[in-house]
Formats: sequence, structure tokens, C-alpha cells
Amino acid sequence: MDVSYSPSISRFSLLPSTFSTLEVTPPEMNRSESSSPSLRSPTPDEPEYQYTPEATPSETDETPPLHAVNVAPRWNESKTTIWKVTATFWCAFVMGSNDAAYGAIIPYLEVYYQKNYTVVSLVFLSPFVGYTVSAILSNVIHQTLGRRGITIIAPTCHVIAFAVISTHPPFPVLVIMYVLVGLGSGFHNAAWNVWIGNMANSHEVLGFFHGFYGVGATISPLVATSLIVKAEWEWYSYYYLMTGAAFIALVYSTSAFWTETGSKYQEENPSFPGRGGVFAQTRLALTYKVTWICAVFLFLYGGIEVAIGGWIVVFMTNVRHGDPFESGMAETGFWLGITVGRFVLGFVSPRIGEKLSIAIYILLAIALELIFWLVPEFVVSAVAVAFVGFFLGTIFPGVVIVATRLLPKNLHVAAIGFAAAFSMGGGAVFPFMVGAIAQAKGVTVLQPILLAMLAVSLGIWALIFRLPQHEVSHQV
Repeated sequence: MDVSYSPSISRFSLLPSTFSTLEVTPPEMNRSESSSPSLRSPTPDEPEYQYTPEATPSETDETPPLHAVNVAPRWNESKTTIWKVTATFWCAFVMGSNDAAYGAIIPYLEVYYQKNYTVVSLVFLSPFVGYTVSAILSNVIHQTLGRRGITIIAPTCHVIAFAVISTHPPFPVLVIMYVLVGLGSGFHNAAWNVWIGNMANSHEVLGFFHGFYGVGATISPLVATSLIVKAEWEWYSYYYLMTGAAFIALVYSTSAFWTETGSKYQEENPSFPGRGGVFAQTRLALTYKVTWICAVFLFLYGGIEVAIGGWIVVFMTNVRHGDPFESGMAETGFWLGITVGRFVLGFVSPRIGEKLSIAIYILLAIALELIFWLVPEFVVSAVAVAFVGFFLGTIFPGVVIVATRLLPKNLHVAAIGFAAAFSMGGGAVFPFMVGAIAQAKGVTVLQPILLAMLAVSLGIWALIFRLPQHEVSHQV
């Protein structure tokens, strides 16, 4: 019997060349016989072994093994990488500038459109449609158009939406435009959280990425409030600035990622197109428990963050009896806390451990939220909500890091894109829910709702400790 043995390059290509050929010696052969196997003929009872040279890449599957180890890129390894990283930071700044402006603008939307809390809260809910679509299509765009496609589509959605909003369209059109805003933000979040999450020192770099989101979120209520209250501009004037910022993001990010095509992405992340289609990764990602735990957790987290940011101005005005400008500054303090937390705690969390640090931050946020609720003083409430933001700030990047550690690399975009869309969905659903309840019961319901959401999110996060370190084989 002839047996031909050709070692696969996918398994042995990283070994020294001296190990590229495997010699097999039957047990019955003595040392002198085995030393020159090619100089003797096998007996009828012995198999014949043929030795072939090491396989070349052209002779084998060109797909690298899923267990291959890649050196994580550093954010400053080249000018091109720095350019790309700073482009993602600007995209995060634009997203934060949009999301945090809701709280400052909502009171004026009520007056301008003559709508109540519940109807105006649709501006929170409508982006959820866009986030959902982005969760479905994000991996498809990566596979077909690459990151270059993301940099074209996502900022274009923002430019169109902000430009139309700046014309103060009828309220139904306004709601539709916020769907487009959600679509663009969903693409940004999925792409850049995964890309940065696979870098060296990813926790710190992700902290800066989300920190720039926080910078935009900190500045935007201040700018919007100043334009409306101090300069006496209309609420929609703020979106002139947002249109310009989104256009800069379009030019900046597209030029930075122009070479990141779909074919290049598939080379870096070989997997499923051709074996189940471009949706195969998304379907497989949804079979992992960690995907669902992170998604549900971020759904609550996004709801908590945006509910506080979106309704703090109304709460501080109506319940703590602050004037509009002071109440706007309380929102600025919350987003400033988130920003500082992301820059600072991004260096602390890796030393504690990402899983444990997130649990600790939630417990501290619960304690501060109790102070915010139970001490009826404007200054105490403003300080407490700022520290709530500080400890909540680094949770999102921490969850991304945990997910990238527990999932195969080729599922990161699909899984984290899905979870990030859930986060934004929570940021749409819960503020809408708070608005609907506030219409019936008053805005004082904000605090008990937030406390309940924090408690439930802590319980969900506890499930992550029960997963093995590598959940690759631990599917639903």
C-alpha cells in the first residue's frame, strides 16, 4: 500500500525548516534500517512511505488558519495608521455631538412643533430603526466594500440628515431624518469599535475613541444651549454646525481608509463568503452566548446613558427648579464626566480586569444615582450626575474588549456590530419610554427607572463571569 504524506503548510508553516518533513519509522524497523529508508525496499508486510517536499502556498488552501497568531497593530506604528485612528476619533466626536444635543433641544422642539413629551420622544425612538438596519448590513458592507464603504456611507447618511434637519422640516420628516442619523452612527460604531478593539493597547485606544465621543457630547449641549438661550438662535441653527462636521468626517475618513477595500478586508478576515454567503458570519455570531449577553447589557447601558443625557435638562428644570442655562450645564457636566472617565479609567480598567472593573463601576453608579435621586438639591444633583457619567464612561469600550477576547476574530464585526446596534437601540427605546411615562406620571419617574435599569444591567453582566475565557466552542 502506498501512502503519500504531505504536511499542510497551514499547520506547519511557522515551524523551522528542519521540521518541514516528517519521517515515520515503523516500530519493527531498527535504527540502522531506518537511517536510510530510501535505500531499501519494504517487505510485503511493511507499508511504503513516500516523502514529499514541504507544500507551498500555491499547493494548499490559501486561507490562513483561524488559530494563526497575528501581531496586533499599534495606533502609532505609521503615519497612515495615525491618520486612520484620528479619522475615527473625529467620527466619534460627530456622533457624540449629535446624541447629546437631544437633551438641550427637546424643550424647544416641544414649543416649535407644539407636541407633547410622548410625540417629541420619537426623535429618540426613530434612530433605532437605523441602528437595526446597520446591525444587519454592517458585515455585508465590510465584506463587499470594506472599511472604505463604511467611510463613504456612514458620513453621507449624517450629512444628508443634518442638512435636512437644519431646514426645520415638518415633524414626520424630522423623525425620518433621525432614522438616517441612526443608520450612519450604527455603521460607525460597528466598524471602529472592532478595528480599534483589535489593536495593541486596545483598552486605552478605545478609551480615547469613546473619549472623543464624550468630548462631542460635552461640547454640544453647551453650544446648543448658548446658541438658543444666549444668542437667541432657533434650535435648528445648531444643525448648520453638525452638517459641516459630518462633511469633514466624510472627507477625512474616506481619504484615510481609501485603500481599505472589500477584497483587502476578506484577505484579513478569511471566512464565509462562498460558504453560506455574506450573512454567514452574522448568523454564526448569534450562536455565541457572549454575543447575546453583551448585546442585552449594552441595550440597557445605552438606554441609561442617553436617558440621563436626554432628560436631565427637563428634570433639573422642572424638579430641581434650575433655570434653562444652569440645567443645560448640568447635562454638560454629565457628558464631561463620561469623557473624563473614558480617558482616565481606560488606563485603570486593564489593571483591575475588564470584567471585574465593569461590575465595580456599575455599583458605584448605583450609589451615586441614589444620591442624585434622594438629595433634592440642585448642586448635589449636578455633581452626582457628573460622577455617574464618570463611572459609566468606560463601560462600553470595556465590553468591546471582553467580546474581542471571547470571540473568534473573524466574527468580531458581526458580533460587536450587533451588540453596538443594541446599545444604540437602547439609547432610542428607553428615552422614548421615559418620555411616555413622564407624560403620564411626571419627569420624577426618571430616577427610579434609571436605578432599576442599573440593577438589571449588573445582573446581566454577572453572567459574563460564568463563560470560559475562550468561548469559541461554547455556543448557544
